[in-house]
Amino acid sequence: MRDQTAGSTLDTIRRAQTGDARAWEKLVQQYAGPVFSLCYRFAGTPDKAEDLSQEAFIKLFQTLKRFDPDQGSFPTWMLSVVRNLLIDEYRKSKGQEWFVSMDDKPTEGAGLQETIASSAPTPQRVFEGREQMKLLREALTYLPLELREAVVLRDLEEMSYQEIASVLSLPEGTVKSRINRGRIELAKVLRHLHFFSAQD
Repeated sequence: MRDQTAGSTLDTIRRAQTGDARAWEKLVQQYAGPVFSLCYRFAGTPDKAEDLSQEAFIKLFQTLKRFDPDQGSFPTWMLSVVRNLLIDEYRKSKGQEWFVSMDDKPTEGAGLQETIASSAPTPQRVFEGREQMKLLREALTYLPLELREAVVLRDLEEMSYQEIASVLSLPEGTVKSRINRGRIELAKVLRHLHFFSAQD
């Protein structure tokens, strides 16, 4: 997601803005992966991510003429549009389809901190391997949306603080704060999930 809207891509965008169907198809093919990836990391399920991706490209098509290369790169603008769509969908559903219920693995009255074993692995070790990546995707669904989007854009989409600030329309200081808070909460959830998966 770090391209700076190279000349060939910019030419494709300009042609798509004038109604060139082939140019639009080329853009869809070029950015289908990143858009789906972002939707999946927010929604947590392939089916929901696929539906959101389709809605995202409809929205991008409708607003494409608003993109101005002098105001920033196309990927950053595109992520802003997709992110706003995700926020709208989240608000419509009130988060009901976006979060895994914590009641699925009851803590028998204990709080999150109390359920984390002192010998639990560090977050870095939890990330290792395919099963751990599955655990990470699940853990992300527990985070409040404002923290999840900051962590996803920084640690998974590998965007700079400046790019994230542009996408979220927030000061860089606020972005850094949300990322730090998100990482702390994510580490807690990962340990929580690992504790219960070890009991299965």
